[in-house]
Amino acid sequence: MDNFHRKLNIMTLFTALILCIGIVFYRTFFAIATANIYLNGVIIGTTLFGIIICFTKMFRLLPEYRWLNAYSRGNRGVKLPPRLLYSVAVLLRGRPRNLNENGLRGIMDMILIRFEDDRESVRYIVNTLVFLGLLGTFWGLILTIGGFAELISNLNFNDESVLETMQVGLSQPLGGMATAFTSSLLGLGGSLVVGFLAIQIQLAQDAIFHSVEDLLATRTNVSHADIGILPKIESSLNKIATTIQDMDERFTDIQ
Repeated sequence: MDNFHRKLNIMTLFTALILCIGIVFYRTFFAIATANIYLNGVIIGTTLFGIIICFTKMFRLLPEYRWLNAYSRGNRGVKLPPRLLYSVAVLLRGRPRNLNENGLRGIMDMILIRFEDDRESVRYIVNTLVFLGLLGTFWGLILTIGGFAELISNLNFNDESVLETMQVGLSQPLGGMATAFTSSLLGLGGSLVVGFLAIQIQLAQDAIFHSVEDLLATRTNVSHADIGILPKIESSLNKIATTIQDMDERFTDIQ
């Protein structure tokens, strides 16, 4: 439980720090967000959604921690955990059972696969934020290039008001550049925020994984047959090496 609260406190403090930075620099943040309110709004909304998902997944690990701590203390009547450790709880429910190496490896692989599947949604949100940032970059570049092309084609250098026309026409290319830079900034920033929270979830899951591994290792029977066969294999390899060396010496003498 100490590891769970530590990771949850890190997530909370990090999110609060990001919120405080946004409040202190709210004018700059507002200017960046309104450069392209539609795309940047989607990026900000996706970031907030990713933060909520991360905290939800973290709190859903709490029953797993409680079951693991209770079972490690010898409380066999504890209720089954809801999701990730359900299969382990079913195997260990009631009287403890001894495992062999293959059984331990199979259970740990099953838990690892469940942890990986549980993190897929957060990983997808991080990749989506990076994609939205790149999308805004290319979108802004297209607007910039198109705006400059239209501006140059409409310029009449014989007109005395050409400078005013150029000044008015630069608004579209500059707006495209603003879209490119702001969307990239928000997309990368959002992916870093959600990615950091995802790392804390992974570390919390790793703590559960190692605790289960330590718990099951104490109930695993090491096969003595596998241990006793190692000297025989080593002896056989030595005999093969000796035979090859003798054959090589005989072949040399014949030559």
